[in-house]
Amino acid sequence: MNAFKQHCRRSLDSIRDQGRYRTFTPLQKRADGFPYYLRPDGTRVLVWSANDYLAMGGHPLLVDAVCEAARTMGAGAGGTRNISGTSPVHDDLEAELAALHGKQAGLLFTSGFVSNQAALSTILNSFPNGPDQPWQVFSDAKNHASMIAGIKGSRAVVNIFRHNDLNHLEALLRAAPAGAPKLIAFESVYSMDADIAPIGAICDLADEYDAMTYLDEVHAVGMYGPNGGGVSERDGVAHRLDIIEGTLAKAFGCHGGYITGDAEVVDFIRSTAPGFIFTTSLPPVIAAAALVSVRHVRQDHALRAKLFERAAALKARFDLAGLPRIDSVSHIVPLHIGEAALCKEVSQRLLNEFGMYATPINYPTVPRGEERLRFTPGPLHTDAMMDELVNALTAIIPLERRRAA
Repeated sequence: MNAFKQHCRRSLDSIRDQGRYRTFTPLQKRADGFPYYLRPDGTRVLVWSANDYLAMGGHPLLVDAVCEAARTMGAGAGGTRNISGTSPVHDDLEAELAALHGKQAGLLFTSGFVSNQAALSTILNSFPNGPDQPWQVFSDAKNHASMIAGIKGSRAVVNIFRHNDLNHLEALLRAAPAGAPKLIAFESVYSMDADIAPIGAICDLADEYDAMTYLDEVHAVGMYGPNGGGVSERDGVAHRLDIIEGTLAKAFGCHGGYITGDAEVVDFIRSTAPGFIFTTSLPPVIAAAALVSVRHVRQDHALRAKLFERAAALKARFDLAGLPRIDSVSHIVPLHIGEAALCKEVSQRLLNEFGMYATPINYPTVPRGEERLRFTPGPLHTDAMMDELVNALTAIIPLERRRAA
């Protein structure tokens, strides 16, 4: 125990020395004041890095749904889905999510992390062609940690392809054993680089090499496509994907994760995934709010349009001010800083001197030298707020660093 405690101390000292020690910023979200939060002393902070992309977390429809469900069903689920945790609202929400993605079935998990970890590890630990022929999994180099955890928790042979590099992916597919089961795991919107996968082209390769496809849409559901079904819906390729995974904790403003797909595949995961079977189900109050949110967002086309207009407006302001914006084709707006300590300093000064907050993104979330601030403007961020932000950043970030970028 003493040796382990010393290891912990050394590791933490090293993280501090590198300027990437993570501290929590105490901020209280306000349903009636978003995107402003409150500090412990009661002062307001304008938050620029929340994943409540559409500001649905404090929407009156969701708040009312939570209150009504809590009065009816209480706070907790009372157990796993297999024991005592299934409610009609769980079934209704799974059906709504399946319809959102044009799939036969859906399955709820307690978080997006758990849905990826549980679904991928369960699929990849199966042996559709017998124990002598494990899965070959092809994973994008910038996949989320939850996908990596699911893949590493399996017995699959792992092939990592360069980010969004179709040529590299095809080379790996071509080199894999022809008869082995294959799965391509990737995301639609990559939240740190703010770029988007060529989903249709990946599906083409999957068809050619008889590979299953697993798409993480957590940073796209609710926002992209005519009904908020994600980039796969926007691009008209959702029907070509075997499993679409998403979250209720971002654009839908709630909590939880899910998968959608063929009914038998989803039922197999429901019946065999330890990450589903042995954990208490999503609280009915959360499922009730999420159901209301998904139904509302699916038909609120103006809300989605406002999100993308606001993102474009902030990008234009950053560019006009000469701020080192990382090129982005999505709603996420990253700003390159390039040093862990400086990234943390810029974030702290933005908070302490200007009353605004943007999370510093440091290694290992991004490679060393790629440290950045990540901005997620939403429908409630006004032009005046953006002007205040740009003025603050130009005051904090040295001119020579802006020029160098």
